[in-house]
Amino acid sequence: MRKTLAIAALAGSMAVTGLALSPVAAQAATATTAATTTSTGTSWGKFFSSDRKAYTFGKTWKSGHVVHTKWYGVDKVGGKKGWVWFEYYQNGSWHKFNRSFDGKVVGSWTGKGIKKIYTFTCWAGKFDNCGRKYRIY
Repeated sequence: MRKTLAIAALAGSMAVTGLALSPVAAQAATATTAATTTSTGTSWGKFFSSDRKAYTFGKTWKSGHVVHTKWYGVDKVGGKKGWVWFEYYQNGSWHKFNRSFDGKVVGSWTGKGIKKIYTFTCWAGKFDNCGRKYRIY
């Protein structure tokens, strides 16, 4: 009997507390949902070249119908360039491009209608010492 009363009292106090906090919790949930739908993103990397002399990392996110990618390239050795490759599926076909970097570099790009993005890193040439390909979006 005492246990039943204690449980009932505890449940009642939790219900009152829950009602008192529900508007605040609802506001916080709404603010969080709005923030995540406008700028959700995925951080990715470190994706190394096969000889581990260069790597890339970054973040990809969607805002409206536009996909944004910000990337960072690091060439650990110097003397030769690192290359980051992006392959993406847009409007029914595949496209690809690359960017070179020497030392530490930051770059970004955007596109509409993108469904998938893959990336990989090479060092000492566009097609030399390339690492694994990773899906980033």
